[in-house]
Amino acid sequence: MYNEIDFSKVIAVSNRHLTRLPYLDQLERICSFQPRAFLLREKDLPVKDYLNLALAVKKICDRHQVTMIPHFYPEAADAADTDILHLPLWKLKELKEKGAGRLTGMRIGVSIHSTEEAEEAAALGASYATAGHIFATDCKKGLPPRGLDFLKQICDRSPIPIYAIGGIRLDPEQIQTVLKHGASGVCIMSQMMGM
Repeated sequence: MYNEIDFSKVIAVSNRHLTRLPYLDQLERICSFQPRAFLLREKDLPVKDYLNLALAVKKICDRHQVTMIPHFYPEAADAADTDILHLPLWKLKELKEKGAGRLTGMRIGVSIHSTEEAEEAAALGASYATAGHIFATDCKKGLPPRGLDFLKQICDRSPIPIYAIGGIRLDPEQIQTVLKHGASGVCIMSQMMGM
């Protein structure tokens, strides 16, 4: 069913509210496809619960040789002994203003929504960015998608790799279309959580 998908171009994004199986069982299934990475993006969890989940997720990701990317909490990256962290742009700016020594040597991903934000993220030391939302998605109900022209514009001007996010499905044709518009890869949440 998924034979035509190059999972090395896919960052799986978590949402435990969408899983078809119990969460860690779903993660095992996702990791068996060897995605580029697993972005642990559980925004509603208190930090202590997030840290506990991060440790369990890291064990599964390591077993499958899939990079786990903690989201938002630098302490989760420290606790899970990862050298990568994904942040909203405002959080990266805040950490840099505070003298974020803890980010030294860490690969940083940033969520962006404009070409200017992509350039700012790169200037702040981001290694990659996620840009979206590209297609209509239930995660952004009522907000029109930014579309493929937006994606191409960002990819053409960005000095760092861009991963498209928002409404992207486990559809080889859709993924190829996104890649042809300059994206280095795609981020998929709903269909990864339900596969």
